[in-house]
Amino acid sequence: MTLPPHVFPEAARQALHDVLRHRRDIRRGFTPQPVDEPVLTRVLTAAHRAPSVGLSQPWDFLLLTDEEQRRSVQRLAAAQRDRFAASLPGARARMFDGLKVEAILEAPLNIVVTCDPTRGGPFTLGRHADPRMASFSAALAVQNLWLAARAEGLGVGWVSFFDPVELADLLGLPAHVEVVAYLCVGHVAHFPPAPELALAGWARTRPLGWAVHHGAWGRRRRPGGEPVTVLEETTSAIEPVSASALAEAQQRQGSLTKPPGALGRLEELGNRLCAMYAACPPPLPEPVAVAVFAADHGVHAQGVSPWPQEVTGQMVANFLAGGAAVNALARQCGAEVSVVDVGVAVDLGDAPGLVRRKVRRGTADLTAAPAMTAEEAQQAIETGIDVARDLVAQGNRLLVAGDMGIANTTASAALVAVFTGRPVHEVTGRGTGIDDATLAHKMSVVSRALDLHRPTAAHPLGALACVGGLEHAAIVGFLLGAAALRTPVVLDGLIACSAALVARAVAPTAADYWIAGHRSSEPGASAALAALGLEPLVDLGLRLGEGSGALLAVPTVQAAARVLRDMATFDSAGVTGKA
Repeated sequence: MTLPPHVFPEAARQALHDVLRHRRDIRRGFTPQPVDEPVLTRVLTAAHRAPSVGLSQPWDFLLLTDEEQRRSVQRLAAAQRDRFAASLPGARARMFDGLKVEAILEAPLNIVVTCDPTRGGPFTLGRHADPRMASFSAALAVQNLWLAARAEGLGVGWVSFFDPVELADLLGLPAHVEVVAYLCVGHVAHFPPAPELALAGWARTRPLGWAVHHGAWGRRRRPGGEPVTVLEETTSAIEPVSASALAEAQQRQGSLTKPPGALGRLEELGNRLCAMYAACPPPLPEPVAVAVFAADHGVHAQGVSPWPQEVTGQMVANFLAGGAAVNALARQCGAEVSVVDVGVAVDLGDAPGLVRRKVRRGTADLTAAPAMTAEEAQQAIETGIDVARDLVAQGNRLLVAGDMGIANTTASAALVAVFTGRPVHEVTGRGTGIDDATLAHKMSVVSRALDLHRPTAAHPLGALACVGGLEHAAIVGFLLGAAALRTPVVLDGLIACSAALVARAVAPTAADYWIAGHRSSEPGASAALAALGLEPLVDLGLRLGEGSGALLAVPTVQAAARVLRDMATFDSAGVTGKA
């Protein structure tokens, strides 16, 4: 096939893709060798050729080589770094302590890319509807600069630890000029094989398939691939835990400086972690992330809870303010908390830590109609999958599933009854503390819902849509998404365990990636754990939800990994083994 003359030759196309593949954000290894002026001119020329809205070319390039000037800038970055470090949970803070975030002084040249959003005048084509187009254009200039520098063998590091107003003042920029990027540029000893943040375990790269949508948001597939739903893609990616890593862990347990079995269930848990991660010894299960899925329930209208429905939204605000039990316990074990609004009845404003993914404003009353449509249930499941993917891509190695939703124990009891086959009276509990009369009424409500819909475990997604909650559906996706990425999840109480029953029915192999955090005092939770074949790590009579009981188990999970990672063997310690 003859290519048109405007198509670059194969060698040139390959060279371009090589540059894209090997471009890195460089923070280490700069040499003092100055950048030659012809090379710098070529790099800046490439940046200046970037496309821009209305051909406005809103960028300028400020070159900094003076050491004292750069030292002043470095002090600003250091102060911002310290503020950011102080905001991090324990595990993240320890990881961040080992990261280098800038090379302002090490690189011989710093380049500040600025944007003048007024350039081109009031009639700049394409800027009228969205004034941000000017800064977007300047970002393209940054990209061109970065790629051209890599082609010339120069390293580039983007420094983002600045207050933009402070930096602009320090640099004496005009009031109408914005800082888009602060770049450290220079020759380097070598380019790392992967992004530094990935090598350090801070974050992972996201596969292309997660980012390509066809025709409508959520229809993801790679070009030329078969169209599949996110749920289908996820379940097909779930693999059995590693039998070889499990065998290696069992053998290693026998060589550690302790009598075999002396650490009881901690040894079994450590072995399971090796199988989940497919590595022996296993990685330390940190950072830890808690996702609290929040939603309201139409069945609340049946009087199954003494708490008003607006408490759901109020508790979400409490989570975001850091005042709930889940926040206190997360701080204790160094975990980070995010709250996912998958179906809260009221509107929630933007707030740090809030993930807005509302499918609908609460479910329907399951005693009168299906709680949600099949499409809504799948949307909520895929929301949970995306949350799990994002948290794992951010570098988290252990996840916790939490919940919030007034009346959600009623829906949970219905799910447990369906998937365990136990009678309603055995799996329905007091939830937030109802009296005997309300408990009897709650049981009748669950029975009415089951009689109306006749859900079966053979059709798990249909059962979920009929009698489940939006947070249940999201947790189903969360559990499946984590399993597809070989990431353990610590289950909390009744709501998470009832969702786990659904998830196991959808993808049985996924259950091998879950750890029972605690035994809730809700009877349905024990029934669910028995059906799942999971023995909880903690039993303190809790029934709060939120992820609180699971967080109490996190140190035990980490201890199980520590045993295999840190204990000496009889041979390495010079200790005589058992005869």
